[in-house]
Amino acid sequence: MSEQRPDQPDDPSTAPAAGSWVSPSRPPADASGEPSAPAPGRAPWQYQPPPPLPAYQPQPAAAPVSASSQPVRARLGVGSWLGICALALLLGVVGGVAGTLAVDGLRDDGPVSGTVGGGLAGVDTITEPPVRGNVKQQGGSISAVASAVLPSTVQIIAEYDGQARGATGSGFVLDKQGHVITNNHVVAEAASDDGPIEIVTQDGKRYDATVVGRSSVYDVAVLIAKDLAGQVQPASLGSSANLAVGDGVVAIGSPLGLTATVTSGIVSALGRPVTTGGQDDESYINAVQTDAAINPGNSGGPLVNLRGQVVGVNSAIATTGGSLGGEGGNIGVGFAIPVEQVKITADQILRTGEARYPVIGAQVRTGGGEGDGAQIVKVNDGSAAQEAGLEKGDRVITVDGTRVTDGISLIVSIRSHQPGETVTFGVVRDGEQVDVDVDLESEVG
Repeated sequence: MSEQRPDQPDDPSTAPAAGSWVSPSRPPADASGEPSAPAPGRAPWQYQPPPPLPAYQPQPAAAPVSASSQPVRARLGVGSWLGICALALLLGVVGGVAGTLAVDGLRDDGPVSGTVGGGLAGVDTITEPPVRGNVKQQGGSISAVASAVLPSTVQIIAEYDGQARGATGSGFVLDKQGHVITNNHVVAEAASDDGPIEIVTQDGKRYDATVVGRSSVYDVAVLIAKDLAGQVQPASLGSSANLAVGDGVVAIGSPLGLTATVTSGIVSALGRPVTTGGQDDESYINAVQTDAAINPGNSGGPLVNLRGQVVGVNSAIATTGGSLGGEGGNIGVGFAIPVEQVKITADQILRTGEARYPVIGAQVRTGGGEGDGAQIVKVNDGSAAQEAGLEKGDRVITVDGTRVTDGISLIVSIRSHQPGETVTFGVVRDGEQVDVDVDLESEVG
């Protein structure tokens, strides 16, 4: 992702309910004085907790914020405080290899819509695996996967602040029309600053690109490079639903500005609830965790299976780096956005230029009591939560039968659904368990 951000709570952090805002300098507190977090809606800045426990020091997923070269701290649903590192490199902010990347000469040819009436169905994507092999053996060799996917992988250079600064990340070609997938945090600053964005293909050719739409909530952005149409083979889209822990995966991108870099590993965990964020944006991701080496600059690049199909978008890493100004490096704990969510978000963006996410209009506590559910600390008037009969003090322990361990886990569970769907919360109230059906509302983000 683009940068790292700091946190600092000794108290559990909180995230606001749908449509509400919480000052980044101070999390909201319920009557007991403990901070609370939002059930899907824009969440507040994640505070930096105490130093990670010696036994477990990872960081969750990538943060969808612009660029800051400071580490982000977030929490996994398992209850450990972890530092999160957004993976985009910042030019002019981070030295070393990143500083050698040139953003001179980038230009903006004007806004390009890039939307398509039929969404994903209206563009030419590929699902056929480029690497053959026995499914049970997962496919071919790492070299075969690299040969098949490298041509579809690109580097992204996003300039902002009048060429003074920029961010570099990775991405992959989505279709034959020239659309490219990357992380929101790779291009967020450039998009806000009307800065030029350039796509560099494996053969070194450069193409001007514009943002079709982006989602800070899911940390996904869709770009369009008109001159790229038909020039590069699109990446093949697979399914993270078919992954199993232990399956081999390959990460491809431009870590530390080193283009066309290939690393391999295994799926370390599935459905890992992770969150990162900052003042303006926050992402909650039901992530694919991998030990494949992922570093700053890998943001937005594909995580593929051994048949060469994209199963996730690399977004964040856990790091033990404690320096507020330094970039954290790979320690074997990386996180990718599942490709199913990427496809849903891309489809929405291609249709309308914006993405929507589900909200219930309540705040939940994100700290303390981990493992025993998510406690609701506020229900917004007129919200889906109020209409469903949820009350302050309710403890949500399941969503559609799946266990909820804490506030982060609840938010991630809700955001894995779509607006308009009805989900069933298993709720403990006054010592008794009841089921509550909630119709999910939506917000743009």
